[in-house]
Amino acid sequence: MHDLNGKKVLITGASTGIGAAAARAFAAAGCRLAIHYNASREAAEGVAADARKAGAEAHLLQGDVRDSATVRRVVEEAAAALGGLDVLINNAGGLVKRVPVADIDDAIFDEIVDLNTRSLVIACAAAVPHLRRAKGGAIVNVTSIAARHGGGPGAALYASSKGFVSTFTRGLARELAPDNIRVNAVSPGVIATPFHERYSTPQMLEAMRQTIPMARLGTAEECAGTFVYLASGAMSGYVTGQVVEVNGGQLMP
Repeated sequence: MHDLNGKKVLITGASTGIGAAAARAFAAAGCRLAIHYNASREAAEGVAADARKAGAEAHLLQGDVRDSATVRRVVEEAAAALGGLDVLINNAGGLVKRVPVADIDDAIFDEIVDLNTRSLVIACAAAVPHLRRAKGGAIVNVTSIAARHGGGPGAALYASSKGFVSTFTRGLARELAPDNIRVNAVSPGVIATPFHERYSTPQMLEAMRQTIPMARLGTAEECAGTFVYLASGAMSGYVTGQVVEVNGGQLMP
């Protein structure tokens, strides 16, 4: 991973969970970081402090990615702070809330789709000119095991939005391959993060655990290495358009 030393990396949704673990892993690899957060400033400051302790440069950027203008601002601020971009990690997203299909209205549809799909598309659109100026780089999106199995109770819209992410990843990989920009995605399974603390009951988590061959939930740190691998040209230079499953064997496509 020596090739990542000094690389300029923007990670959205990096204050907690998988994004925070990814930020710490990139810091350990010697990257220069732009750490985005929305509401969790204190947690984001803790991630930035950890990155700096590891010897990494770290800048904090705040913004609600449901707003396209804010997404573009965050990308431009990251590029300005770092002097360009080499890697974009699109981790921001969420379930919002569990909603049965019969209860979906325009407001919840827009909130879930804006958070999980529109924000990611706009971030890619804003980052691509910077990656082209860098003569190549990497985009790593975050999808979900829900994109393949449809999600749990009340999560069909969330799962569908993540299905969009998986398909968009493949399409963008084809489009950007001539620019030496690789586009891949990480697909976490059931990971012990604030996501499940917020949206899943202990009973739901136990039912999920019983479907996992490794017989336990994953950790955010166990996802982080996949981001680093996909960002490193030395390690994954011939890998693009792929969705890498990190789920303890729960799904083996």
